[in-house]
Amino acid sequence: MLADLRDYWNNRPAWSTVLVWYLRAMAILLIGGGLIHWARIVGLVPWRGVWFWDMPVEWQAATVFFAVLDLVAAIGLWLAVSWGAVMWLLRALTQVVMHSAFSDIYGRRPYEIAFYLCTIAIYLVVLWLADREQRR
Repeated sequence: MLADLRDYWNNRPAWSTVLVWYLRAMAILLIGGGLIHWARIVGLVPWRGVWFWDMPVEWQAATVFFAVLDLVAAIGLWLAVSWGAVMWLLRALTQVVMHSAFSDIYGRRPYEIAFYLCTIAIYLVVLWLADREQRR
């Protein structure tokens, strides 16, 4: 078992390749999220049982913000360009702030906060490993 794990580790793809695939996986999630936000805006699906036109202004602003930012960040992540990661980090940290500092308006969502913090941590570790590998 340990020998198989060592063989896998020695034959794994380069960390830069792992980073690109991780960014593309995040891009796919963001495309799905952006499409859901747009479906709410155009009136295909409600959010928490409330249609877009009946939402408080704060929720409407957040929905439009994430509808645009999700798709823009997804394009940047898929292309693996630096601005894509910046947009994704901005989006993730905005969600964390919304559901922690402004939980009275947007609701407390600890699982969502944990998800975003874990995805950011994974990104930073893989980015560090790719940079370390490139420097060698």
